[in-house]
Amino acid sequence: MATLRADATIQSSLVNTGIVDHPATGGPVLAFVTYGRVKLANLRVRPQVTTTFRTGWRWAAVEGRAELAGPDDPRSWLDAEGLRLLLRGIFTAAGGSHDDWAEYDRVMAEQRRTAVLITPDRIYGS
Repeated sequence: MATLRADATIQSSLVNTGIVDHPATGGPVLAFVTYGRVKLANLRVRPQVTTTFRTGWRWAAVEGRAELAGPDDPRSWLDAEGLRLLLRGIFTAAGGSHDDWAEYDRVMAEQRRTAVLITPDRIYGS
């Protein structure tokens, strides 16, 4: 996943991304869960993002606008319970599983994790 820094250089991170329904619109979006200062700061100011997927020799890149939803990025269409369920949904859509969902929920809240929802503008690849 690539974002743009203030100095116009690329900041790139490896993220586990899944496809979920947008909680407000119901349309499909790419999504991942994150926390920390750098990536979120970039996305808050410059929400354009590119993420690339690879399977074998085939790949696809998705460009779009990121929408943040979390404790530090509240949305009128998402309450605390909705965020808890959204974070779980993104985690499982990205291939994750957990033996103790209560622990997962606690850690997500403690770390102030944020859902990043990407509506695709352009898709290309091999």
